[in-house]
Amino acid sequence: MEGPVRDYVCVDLETTGLHPKTDRIIEIGAVRVRSGRPVKTWRTFVNPGRKLEEQTKEITGITQEEVDKAPDIGQVLPECLAFLDGDVLVGHSLLFDYSFLKKAAVNAGLSLEARGIDTLKLARKYLPQLPGRGLGALCLHYGIPHQAHRALGDALATAALYEILCESFYEEKAFAPVPLIFQVKRETPASRAQKERLRRLAALYRTELPADPEKLTRNEASRLADQLISRFAGTYGTVENYEKRRK
Repeated sequence: MEGPVRDYVCVDLETTGLHPKTDRIIEIGAVRVRSGRPVKTWRTFVNPGRKLEEQTKEITGITQEEVDKAPDIGQVLPECLAFLDGDVLVGHSLLFDYSFLKKAAVNAGLSLEARGIDTLKLARKYLPQLPGRGLGALCLHYGIPHQAHRALGDALATAALYEILCESFYEEKAFAPVPLIFQVKRETPASRAQKERLRRLAALYRTELPADPEKLTRNEASRLADQLISRFAGTYGTVENYEKRRK
């Protein structure tokens, strides 16, 4: 028996929401661990190309200004993947974070395949008596310092939690890294016609777009146009009707 994985990268993300299909990354934090000890950290804000909801800002403490001046995901992803460097990934609800990274990698034409260990699954298996197995509850239970809902703080706390779980409960099968699977298709950027239509809708409805048209996919642009029309068309009409009236 070889013992637990002690060389790995712990990763955590903050996002605009819970769904990789419609939400975006706003912060990435990662810590490289060797022989059970953190040796290097990496973090960055990410510009999601949209306005943050108040709930997101309240939970994370991340401001609109911080993400507005941050690089796009396509700019930071190569450095992020280089930091991961094919290591085993460790995370709390790991597939959530992996799904966002996988989607971003596919859209950027980059490869991301990894094996991982999920501390949430381990906590559910070995600590069923606790009232909660969220990262905050587990850090409180074990006295782990924790900057909650910030990517690097969560990654560091998860690394500490994993080491405690290894010391307390290690079993070869349960702690073995498994392939991380998330199926996603590459999305194409919004077309010029879609972006122009969104700008015309915003002008017609006298509203500010919640997202930058230049950073939307085709599907996102279509959904946003539908949402704007559904919300405002009863008052202002559609772009097409508006332009007919102008002729």
